Amino acid sequence: MESLGTFLKNRRDRITPARIGLRTYGSTRRVPGLRREELAQLAGVSAGYYTRLEQGQTDSASEQVLTALARALQLDEIESLHLHNLARQPSKPGVSEPPQETPHARVLALLEALDAATPAIVLGRRGDVLAWNRTGHALFAEHIAFDAPQDIRRRPSIPRMFFLDPLARDLHRNWDELARVHVAYLRLTAGRFPTDARLAELIGELVMRSDEFAVMWATGEVADCTIGDMHLQHPTVGAVSVAYQVWLQPDSPDHRLEIYTPNDSSSADALQILTHGDSQDIKSDSTANRHNGEGP
Repeated sequence: MESLGTFLKNRRDRITPARIGLRTYGSTRRVPGLRREELAQLAGVSAGYYTRLEQGQTDSASEQVLTALARALQLDEIESLHLHNLARQPSKPGVSEPPQETPHARVLALLEALDAATPAIVLGRRGDVLAWNRTGHALFAEHIAFDAPQDIRRRPSIPRMFFLDPLARDLHRNWDELARVHVAYLRLTAGRFPTDARLAELIGELVMRSDEFAVMWATGEVADCTIGDMHLQHPTVGAVSVAYQVWLQPDSPDHRLEIYTPNDSSSADALQILTHGDSQDIKSDSTANRHNGEGP
């Protein structure tokens, strides 16, 4: 997991003197960005205090100091939120087994109420698929069993799929863009839940098994994941472009409902094909069950 000092140093290295109009008088600099004392001066704190803060030698950082540092480092809203999350962590946070995630009945009802032509997925805090509708499953993971999210041992993990599943990677034409968003959001999540043992395990696994994830993680990028576009090359219906939007759940604030809508008419037609094809599969399953004496 990331510490406050690591994040501060990462962002300090990115702010060049020229970017903020700081004169250097031609002196040789040994750091890529601002020196500690320069950032301290910009934030209105002593150099000694800032040094102790960056080196993890003090647990105290007021809201005013954090706000001043965020302003001096030119952090955006999400980066500032991440800074405050890191500052609230205990100096030596231990990890513990988190409670099992279960989608709330209201979000499951909303998922069921969505039109079959609207793909949707319910995601947990670590990017595990907690539930999906038939079209969401058909669009993103038709090679995975539909009922997999119902079993905690088989739940698909979107981060794992992105970096460790070749079929999932081949599906996304803008994989690099989306992968960076996933990594940046995972860092934001790690700042919110520093004691989540499963989250720490996930990040460690991806760093060890995926060189690309390790490189992206090392950049220190942090971002939210709320809206965007996915450009797919689906094995059944070909090229599909959808826009995604995230709906947070008041009853389960750690969970997200992601809804996908077509960006053009050809993508809308492709979703219709997936929907109708899936309906045929359901009808065939129902017929087979009746023949086996399993249905009404």
